[in-house]
Amino acid sequence: MTHDQVVTIKRDVNAALIPLGTPVTIPEGSEVHIVQELGGSYTVSVNSNLVRIAGNDADALGMQKPAIEQADAELHPDADGPVNVDEVWAILKTCYDPEIPVNVVDLGLIYSCIVADSGVASGHVTITMTLTAPGCGMGPFIVEDVRTKAASVKNVTDVHVELVFDPPWDRTMMSDEARLQLGMF
Repeated sequence: MTHDQVVTIKRDVNAALIPLGTPVTIPEGSEVHIVQELGGSYTVSVNSNLVRIAGNDADALGMQKPAIEQADAELHPDADGPVNVDEVWAILKTCYDPEIPVNVVDLGLIYSCIVADSGVASGHVTITMTLTAPGCGMGPFIVEDVRTKAASVKNVTDVHVELVFDPPWDRTMMSDEARLQLGMF
């Protein structure tokens, strides 16, 4: 969802400067322009800079925290059944690069998602992914978003996200829908 609204920050809020990932604090009373609200985080423009505000700080924007942030996104150590891999893939489609309004799955950033469904490793999820560029400062935020959201799926007991750059990402890895949305056809 993309917004086109200006809001006044309700309290000092920690954010990350895009694309470097440098931590910044936006002071209470600052006016920001909401550029993008996708996957539970916000990309806003403030003083001619783009910054990412985490969903758990939505109240600073006068917004309600996204459901995934309100829900218990902790692991489920007392899992009592198999992990539905389709649910993991579905929740990964709620993860976004703060600069690109396409989810990480359709961008082609998720190379694999393996769910162990038996034995001691039952409930363990291993995700192999990449970034659009190796030096992406927002990489740690994207990886943590993937990890946290995968951990919220029922019966997930452990999540390991492996960040790789081989093979390197390129535009051909994007889904047709993503290319269409970004005007790359």
